[in-house]
Amino acid sequence: MIRTDWTREEIAALFDMPFLDLVYEAASIHRAHHPRNEVQLSTLLSIKTGGCVEDCGYCNQSASAETGLKATKLMDVRAVLQAAAQAKDNGSSRFCMGAAWRSPKDRDMPAIVEMVKGVRQMGLETCMTLGMLSETQAAQLAEAGLDYYNHNIDTSPENYANVITTRTFEDRIETLENVRGAGINVCSGGIVGMGEKREDRVGFLHALATMPHPESVPINALVPVKGTVLGDMLADTPLAKIDEIEFVRTVAVARIVMPLSMVRLSAGRESMSDETQALCFMAGANSIFTGDKLLTTGNAGDDKDSALFARLGVKAMDVAPHAHLEAAE
Repeated sequence: MIRTDWTREEIAALFDMPFLDLVYEAASIHRAHHPRNEVQLSTLLSIKTGGCVEDCGYCNQSASAETGLKATKLMDVRAVLQAAAQAKDNGSSRFCMGAAWRSPKDRDMPAIVEMVKGVRQMGLETCMTLGMLSETQAAQLAEAGLDYYNHNIDTSPENYANVITTRTFEDRIETLENVRGAGINVCSGGIVGMGEKREDRVGFLHALATMPHPESVPINALVPVKGTVLGDMLADTPLAKIDEIEFVRTVAVARIVMPLSMVRLSAGRESMSDETQALCFMAGANSIFTGDKLLTTGNAGDDKDSALFARLGVKAMDVAPHAHLEAAE
């Protein structure tokens, strides 16, 4: 049964369950709705890096962060399609493109549309994350055939202003509504390990589980980058890394409250042990970003992922689960 009427008390009670019982329940729900021992491989490419006017405390692409990251212009369409072809050769079924913008300018949309069309023609599922979208821009992306749009809510509504001040939680929700209204699948999750309390992790999952469930829910563990607000604030403190059991709990609760969603292990995976990742897969995570980079931070890499999958008897999902691949036929 798919519910959007979860209460915070119910979600808090899930977090409080004995760990093994929680993972067992999440695994049971996962197997009822998803193929067992299959994980979707996604590749993420930064198509426009740095220089963003937003002040997201976790992000080294913010113009206000002092990380030495060099800002770039929007990539050439051909270079993006070449990267997508390589990702497909490496086993990815979804190609995600991210641009460090507050929102795309109308002059950028023709190139963005060409990227979406080109990647879809390869038979890959397409995802974009470009910041806030107007209804018109969402409609343009839908017409181009975009499968997913990523726009994370990041954290609980109450904690949001501690992380970002240049836009509001409500701004995030408005973009998600524009995306949903255009008929594009929603990808929305957030980041844990930003020094938040468990009640913020409860509030974050409550916000996601009480809207029409995003088809894809990325769960990121903060990668504290020196020169970012949170990276500097949390450096050398016990808060700089979320407890791995608590991270698995977060994945398990996400699976229970959003049974049909793809739950993706995203940033922070390169510092997780194989055992933690295995527990996350057991608790219902069924999508990862593969490759050596996630936008601008390190990632586990294809070879390491292949070795882990072989040890676990897990295989890459052959077909993208929500894609509309008529264009590839």
